Amino acid sequence: METKKLNICQRVPLRKTAAYLVILGLLAGFSGLMLTGCGYHLGTFMHPQVKSIAIAPVVNDSTAYNVAAEMRGKLTEAFMRDGSLKVENLRDADCILYAKVVNIAFAEVTESSYDDDVVYRAAEWQVRIEVEFSVIIPGREGHLIKPRTITANANFQVQADMDTNRRYGIQQAAWNAANTIVEYTTEGW
Repeated sequence: METKKLNICQRVPLRKTAAYLVILGLLAGFSGLMLTGCGYHLGTFMHPQVKSIAIAPVVNDSTAYNVAAEMRGKLTEAFMRDGSLKVENLRDADCILYAKVVNIAFAEVTESSYDDDVVYRAAEWQVRIEVEFSVIIPGREGHLIKPRTITANANFQVQADMDTNRRYGIQQAAWNAANTIVEYTTEGW
């Protein structure tokens, strides 16, 4: 039997080799970017002299209880998560955000009934929170961001305890409102 020797240095057309190397390099580069992230960061659109913000105690003009504390907590969390502004205390911050919960309303989204329509109970509700906010720079007249009213919604379902689910719905709506306020504050230029 005859064995054939394979020539390792067989000629492959240069064009094909270059094309394969380019494609391989692009795939490796793309894979590296997808795995590690490209590191591209847009930065902030905030006023260049404003580096920190304080969230003043939130005023609650609605009929729901404890909303002011939840809204202030969600605002603080949203600003910290965004990272455009450092959250400071009222004395050390470059600007102060004032917020007021104007209204909270609940509406039925999905209905359900039991016992051939004898017992009625809504299956899903929507909570709508209306918040007025403004931003000032301490020691200066006028507003950095003029008073503005935003509305945020959240849907929630009812399991056993309506009050607990309503609280969770308010918290989600407050989180959605806080994110909108952060966006309007940091990108309001």
